[in-house]
Amino acid sequence: MLAIEEAAGLANRIRPVVQVLGGRFMTSPELAAVEAEVGLPPRSLYVRGRSAVLGDVPPKVAAELFGIFPHWLFDFVLPPATAALDAPAAVRVYAESSARWSRVSLSAAPEPGRLAELLFRVVDTADASGLALFAGWKNASRPEGDAERLGFALMVFRELRGGLHFAALRAVGLSVPEAVVADPEGGRERLLRTAWPAEAADELVASAARKPDLRERWHRAEALTDERVGELLTSALTEPERAEFGRRLAELAEFAQVPALPRG
Repeated sequence: MLAIEEAAGLANRIRPVVQVLGGRFMTSPELAAVEAEVGLPPRSLYVRGRSAVLGDVPPKVAAELFGIFPHWLFDFVLPPATAALDAPAAVRVYAESSARWSRVSLSAAPEPGRLAELLFRVVDTADASGLALFAGWKNASRPEGDAERLGFALMVFRELRGGLHFAALRAVGLSVPEAVVADPEGGRERLLRTAWPAEAADELVASAARKPDLRERWHRAEALTDERVGELLTSALTEPERAEFGRRLAELAEFAQVPALPRG
């Protein structure tokens, strides 16, 4: 029991670096450059590439998979991006944008190959059933270089945690937008940053506020997510490897100047 609790604590501590660095390439200049090279409109490769690992996903389904964005965004962005780039090509160029960002941002990180190895060990141990985006990227082709593998591994681990967190939210009766409202790192401003119009954001905030135990449910979902990730860490890594894993991710956070994210 103590090992599980310690692993859940480790899962909580590594969340910021995995969340930030696993997704930083998604808004990077490297992704924008790849996007322009293949003729996609600005800010569409993230939507097309991330979902294309599951094939030609309809906009309404993609919106449900991503969770945090309004449905109109997918109706607007995904059809022309799908017409411009078939699914296998979209997966390749999305992965290429991760690889380019990784070469720029992670090549000088301490022993990137070793941390990638540990991340992939966890990823490969995880049961992907019911976690669609994670299942797709877990089984996608992986790059060869150490820095590129680290960036890719961080992205896939992020998909794993995200899928587990969405499941935990449903278990406690919260939608993703409600969780965004409850999250101290989220709230109305994050809704606005993720394409929700002001009026819709205000409606979501008001609706979430009608749940008197909103914040308590969110805390339970966070704890459930950490517990599930912690169990996975104990299954995939030995105790010394878990210590090494935590140390290497802390070193990476310091190297990449990832701030500790507040919890509330």
